[in-house]
Amino acid sequence: MKLATFEIRASGDTAVGAWVNDCYVDLHALTGGELAATMIGFLQQGEAAIETATKALVEITDALGSGNPAALKTVEGSRYAWNADEIKLCAPVPRPGKILHTSCNFDSHLEELTTWKNPEWQSHDWQSFHFEHPTGFLEAPSSVVGSGAKVVVPHFTQQLDYEIEIGIIIGKRAFRVDVEDALDYVAGFTIFNDLSARDIQAREHSNKVILLGKSFDGSCPFGPYLITPDELENPHDLDMKLRVNGDVRQDANTSQMHYKTAELVSWWSNTTLEPGDIITSGSPPGVAAGMAEPDWLGPGDVVEATIESLGTLTTYIAENEHGQ
Repeated sequence: MKLATFEIRASGDTAVGAWVNDCYVDLHALTGGELAATMIGFLQQGEAAIETATKALVEITDALGSGNPAALKTVEGSRYAWNADEIKLCAPVPRPGKILHTSCNFDSHLEELTTWKNPEWQSHDWQSFHFEHPTGFLEAPSSVVGSGAKVVVPHFTQQLDYEIEIGIIIGKRAFRVDVEDALDYVAGFTIFNDLSARDIQAREHSNKVILLGKSFDGSCPFGPYLITPDELENPHDLDMKLRVNGDVRQDANTSQMHYKTAELVSWWSNTTLEPGDIITSGSPPGVAAGMAEPDWLGPGDVVEATIESLGTLTTYIAENEHGQ
């Protein structure tokens, strides 16, 4: 199932729904309020929510093919379906409780970053980096935006970078779960673009912290959908491509992840994971910081992050308040 959170343009209301037959279906309205009106609430309802949604969608499949979603209403008279141009996509989980970002989980990405010619970055002993377990950091939930969002270049950076990643969305409370059981806690997968202020990140790294360089407003676009695991034959064999203005910058496959989904969920569950929390996979090579002459993002750039079977996450880079 393709689940989404979207804003209905006409009313400004936000809904949780499914993308079916070229329509966005409000599952809360469709089921007369039986299903929650927020994604975190929906996930907290567990497997029963997926079963209820699946049954309700089967019953209206023929109606959705009519080509006129405005005419589709519940017996109470509530409209429950919209065309794509009638809604604005939000992130699937607009405000996750936690974003656990996995660092350098593609070996070739770690290798390329060791070549970045930044004095503060090079002060770190990257050659001693090892993989006894996943490592990473927290990102601010307030930095989340959805597909199609405009992200303003922060006034404090001259080095805005991109990173395509797969996002793992947690479906139920998890604490110290075994690798063998970890996939049972996964609600689905999405696309994540880890935008970074590299110059700020380098300074923070030199002080052994990560904060503003990764958690400014708009730095965490993800979406467009939450794809449930049953839709994927193998989440660890998906092609990943990131394009800037149509030019391919990153080209990889999820099979190249050092730690796979179950290992990441198991490790990060050493802190309690809640429904709607998101774990990122880390990024493959091809980032601007890895170039001999870095081509940083700037106003007017369009970033398209595509992962096989998950769709395309589009981000528009905009000028900051100083016109830079």
